[in-house]
Amino acid sequence: MASPHSSPVLPPPAPRPTVTSTITHAARGALIGLVELVPGVSGGTVALVLGIFDRLIASANHFISGLTHLVFRGSRTSAAQRFAPVEWSLVLPLAAGMFLALATLSGPLHSFVENQATIASALFFGMVAASLLVPISMVRQVGPPTAAGTVKGVAVVLLVAAAAFMLLGIPALQIQDPPWWALTLSGAVAVCALALPGLSGSFILLTFGMYEPTLEAVSTRDYGYLALFITGAILGLASFVRLLGHLLRVRRRAVLLVATGLILGSLRALWPWQQDTTLLPPDDAWLWPLAACLAGACVVLLLWWRQPRTEMTAAVGPHGNVDQHP
Repeated sequence: MASPHSSPVLPPPAPRPTVTSTITHAARGALIGLVELVPGVSGGTVALVLGIFDRLIASANHFISGLTHLVFRGSRTSAAQRFAPVEWSLVLPLAAGMFLALATLSGPLHSFVENQATIASALFFGMVAASLLVPISMVRQVGPPTAAGTVKGVAVVLLVAAAAFMLLGIPALQIQDPPWWALTLSGAVAVCALALPGLSGSFILLTFGMYEPTLEAVSTRDYGYLALFITGAILGLASFVRLLGHLLRVRRRAVLLVATGLILGSLRALWPWQQDTTLLPPDDAWLWPLAACLAGACVVLLLWWRQPRTEMTAAVGPHGNVDQHP
């Protein structure tokens, strides 16, 4: 039996990073950052497809826990114990790739979405539709449900999808000169959407009239605007990610079902033919949008297929729970 004064047993260290793994994680981060600029596409969904969602949430929880102990309790030893499980070899390259993509690709992507709106929407529609396979397969990994559980699960997915579908039909607001509190609140909401698959931070910003000002601030390097936005993002991250990590431990199946419904309902925002949130039937020039939709779906399916199943569940315990330390 261990002595009461002995040091706590820490988890085994993560594999040493290599140049290849670092570049791969940076590329994943760039992809997440890129899609976060597109209204209707969720960075959390991309993290699911890439097989790193659980690992990111687990690392974020450990980091926030360590930061809390360091700032509010002043205990460096306790903070170091909680920082130890963070996968820095994953988080740091991912964050670097994400911010690099946000800084360099916001302008070109915005031009593509503006000038090729139908093709862009069709491309992302196919990507999001194909990504539904990921949370569905993860629900099955939690364990085989009963017949009643299956019916309840389908009902949850459909109800959440219907709610998301209706909410996404709300006309977008227009804010010309947002106050400081709106910038902070927007950052908090956007980062919560980033963490939850199926919920697009960009579309939420668009709905509340903050998408254009935020994209312009990124493109023009408006550091005052960005400082308030990032402050809100940090506050949102510290609160919501902790809650999400807890729910993944104790209600993993429910979280995945809600994510599936959100992804399904978010397809409304990406329907290629619409005007002022009113959905329209396809026009005569439907062939290229269809090709873009299929191409987007193929990209997601290829990315998902290439992810080893062990990586998809790397942070998941034997009962389908995210492996967390107290």
